[in-house]
Amino acid sequence: MLRLIFSLSALAAGLVSSSAFAMPSVDGAQGVRPTERGVLMLAQEGNIDIYYDARGNRVLVDADTGKVIAIQPPGSRLDRRALRRQMRMQELGRAPAEGDDRYYLDNPEDMARFRRRQLEENGRVIPPPVDEYDPNDNNSVDAYPPAPNNDEGYATTYPEAPKSNTIKRQPLNEASIDPEQPGQGEVLQTNPTAEPSPPPNTGGKATVDPSLSLGVRQDVAALQVLLDRGGASPGVIDGRFGSNVDKALAAYNEINGTSLKSTDEVGIQAALAQSGGDAFASYTITPEDAAGHYLASIPEDYSQKAKLDCMCYTSVTEALAERFHMDETYLKSINKGLDFNRPGTIIKVANFGRLVSTPVARIVADKTKKEVYAYDGGGKLVAAYPATIGSADTPSPTGIHAVSRIALDPNYTYNPNINFKQGQNDKILTVPPGPNGPVGSVWIALDKPTYGIHGTPDPSKIGKTESHGCVRLTNWDARELAKLVSPGVTVEFVGGSSADNIAQQDPPGDVDVGAKSEELQ
Repeated sequence: MLRLIFSLSALAAGLVSSSAFAMPSVDGAQGVRPTERGVLMLAQEGNIDIYYDARGNRVLVDADTGKVIAIQPPGSRLDRRALRRQMRMQELGRAPAEGDDRYYLDNPEDMARFRRRQLEENGRVIPPPVDEYDPNDNNSVDAYPPAPNNDEGYATTYPEAPKSNTIKRQPLNEASIDPEQPGQGEVLQTNPTAEPSPPPNTGGKATVDPSLSLGVRQDVAALQVLLDRGGASPGVIDGRFGSNVDKALAAYNEINGTSLKSTDEVGIQAALAQSGGDAFASYTITPEDAAGHYLASIPEDYSQKAKLDCMCYTSVTEALAERFHMDETYLKSINKGLDFNRPGTIIKVANFGRLVSTPVARIVADKTKKEVYAYDGGGKLVAAYPATIGSADTPSPTGIHAVSRIALDPNYTYNPNINFKQGQNDKILTVPPGPNGPVGSVWIALDKPTYGIHGTPDPSKIGKTESHGCVRLTNWDARELAKLVSPGVTVEFVGGSSADNIAQQDPPGDVDVGAKSEELQ
């Protein structure tokens, strides 16, 4: 009985199981994904054959099913961005509207496309991005427009060179260092029918075109003016650094108790403001300046010099340059185009200020430094001047001497018996006075015969050349010192090579302080 019951139970269980397997599954029917509208199901994704028809269309065919997936016309095939945009519109379920170009911040391709569009709108052409390579497209160079060629096959048109933003530098106008004055810097009109004047006779002196001056700086000229105001002469004011400026700056700091440096532009300008204002000022040429008493040239031969009535200036510019302590070439360079020979012309000159007025009790001539130092009665330095002091062949005196007499605009007596011999001149000659004389316009005689402190006809050479044993200064420095000293003031020579045999040296010359000179006792 039990066996029969067990067999029936097993049979019933089998029937139930077979009916369950035979029942259709609703979930399975719902799990079958229907084909989406407008989208073809591929039997094997990515297995595509590409064909080209007679019209040049690109045909994409499913290799497994043989169905045509897409047909791409030739024009759209080259515009991969347009194809991607069309696919994007299809994904959004709408057709692309004309002029519609939307960008999505979370889509890197949209952002890259947006940046490229901005660059194109600004006129900048950029190459296609690297990430636009399409493995199913034609990526050869033929997909890009060819360069325009001429008949020979070479490109004849090139992109226009970008405009340069480089600043064109203009020549430096030296006259601009001072505020413009009425009439200053204007080129004066001359008679157009008049013949051009011949070049001036320089008397054998070397001349340089002012426009060719190199190394001239207006800040250096301003420093030179400041030093001159402070009692430390830089020699000629020429806008150039040199040993004379270095020596003058050291003396200026000692005289004024300062520690000014040549690179301290602010300090220099402040000192100029306190000592007299701008470094340059305006000067109007007077009829007396233009008329003057000028020589055509200064001969080199002493016998020819002796035939002249004076050793005067040769031009207005030479006279004005010396009056304002300037190099003649520099004076011309900062007043280009102006007529110095016409009264009323306004020019720019150095504003060197007042001269030193403190009496001098002792003078030191440093042969090594080529500098003359003047001290007051208390031993304080009050003035310093660059100097040319003797030479190896005709050294200056040694030891301590004294001033014996002072003369302005003296005659110069050339005596070949006791002086050097010049050329074939073997007779005693008297050279008339004047700033272009052998000793300039000043003679400060020492108690040692034929030696003294004097001026020069070539102020730009002071401190750079040699003398016949005397102490040579610029004419304006010699005149200033002549008004500060008196007979009996000591002059001490220091430094330099030994001159123990100075008694055997030929003395430099003699100065006659007769009727044609102004002697200061």
